[in-house]
Formats: sequence, structure tokens, C-alpha cells
Amino acid sequence: MGTLTVRMPDDTHERLKKLARSRGVSVNKLMEELSVTALVEFDAETRFRARAVRGSAKRGLDLLRKLDKAAAPRPRS
Repeated sequence: MGTLTVRMPDDTHERLKKLARSRGVSVNKLMEELSVTALVEFDAETRFRARAVRGSAKRGLDLLRKLDKAAAPRPRS
């Protein structure tokens, strides 16, 4: 396991500590979770762009619209 030192403004550090506390995790675990989220998003975008080169723009936009629609909040009954 690697070690990483991150320098940031004190107010940002305090806000991260509060966020971690509210989630019931350590700042270290919070940073790990945020890093994994960023990497997953990067990987998804990279895969999407690689596939977009091989596909059609229209089909790609149709898929994005479908994803947006699926992610939209649904009204409660």
C-alpha cells in the first residue's frame, strides 16, 4: 500500500474532516473513496470515448439521453 501526502488549505482540510465524520469514516478512507470514484469516472469516460471513435455520434447521443432519462429522479406515487 502506498502513502501519499497531500497539501491543501486548512479550511479545505477541516471541511474534509467534517465530511468524513458525517459519513462515519476516517479522512483516509474518505480520500480513498473519492479517489476510487474519480478513477471509475475516468475509466468510464475513457471507454466511452474509445467506443465513440468506432461508433456513430447519433447512437452515442441516443445512449446518453437514455442514461440521463434513467438517472432522472422519479416522482413518488
